[in-house]
Amino acid sequence: MAERSPVAPRGVLLSNLGTPASPSTADVQRFLDEFLSDPKVVRAPRWFWLPLLRRVILPRRAPRSAHAYAKVWSDRGSPLLAWSIEQRAAMQAELGDGYRVALGMRYGEPSLERGCAELEAQGVRELLLLPLYPQYSDTTNGTTIERVRELEAAGRVRVPWRAAPSFPDERGYIDALAVRTREHVRGPVDHHVFSFHGLPERYVRRGDPYASECERTAAALARALDLGTERWTLAYQSKFGPGKWLGPATKDVLAEHARRGERVAVVLPGFAADCLETLEEIAIGLAEEFRAAGGRELVVVPALNAHPSWIRALATIVRASGGA
Repeated sequence: MAERSPVAPRGVLLSNLGTPASPSTADVQRFLDEFLSDPKVVRAPRWFWLPLLRRVILPRRAPRSAHAYAKVWSDRGSPLLAWSIEQRAAMQAELGDGYRVALGMRYGEPSLERGCAELEAQGVRELLLLPLYPQYSDTTNGTTIERVRELEAAGRVRVPWRAAPSFPDERGYIDALAVRTREHVRGPVDHHVFSFHGLPERYVRRGDPYASECERTAAALARALDLGTERWTLAYQSKFGPGKWLGPATKDVLAEHARRGERVAVVLPGFAADCLETLEEIAIGLAEEFRAAGGRELVVVPALNAHPSWIRALATIVRASGGA
């Protein structure tokens, strides 16, 4: 009697925004060019935007961004990539032999194409794309999904695949945020600020669900932490360029509480891993401004990174997503 062949494993492709290869100005400029050239990220006529980006914006912005990246770079390299690698290993251990887990960034390396090829080389029968953005936006989840569709159309993804949905108030995710917050906020605080990455208001007016999903996350987390409405604020950070963005701005909210001499906790629910925006922008830059403005203490809760409760939540999402 012939021996029965083992069932091929399922593939899981974890995806995040990406990172420069190094904090050098050249590598940062190359990364920003790829990122800001994406028409889903900056919605402007290409004939106008690309020359402006490459001739004016990048020569000015890349050196400043490189200086910021140098502040958070370590012997592990980019914090976003280092934590993403740990997340991949932890997910593989959590999911077990029936799965193969790879990493693919939307911009930079390891690329989405490389992650898909790695999984196909391991003989997966189907692939689940898991963008690590709990709140859906066309600028993050949407462009990641579109890129895999492009790879499929070009014959570079040859197995059936599907994308996991966003999960702004999925119980395991909210519980992980609450655990993370309680671990790092010792003693009483006067206020909690739930800070999400910003988005131009016009994107939301045109149908992007991001703001409503951030609101769902913030409300669910406040309930999990037993916070009354007067004890927390949803805010947005990382504004880039002209135009009106979602508000209030995290910077403005923190300045107001600093003037009152308060102790404030900042939680970063939209960031799956610590990165430039959580470390340099908040934990270094805004923390210094908060103290200078008279704030008693700014407690910055780390991103979920590879926390066991977060890994378990992601594994639950993968299993609930079923087959391709």
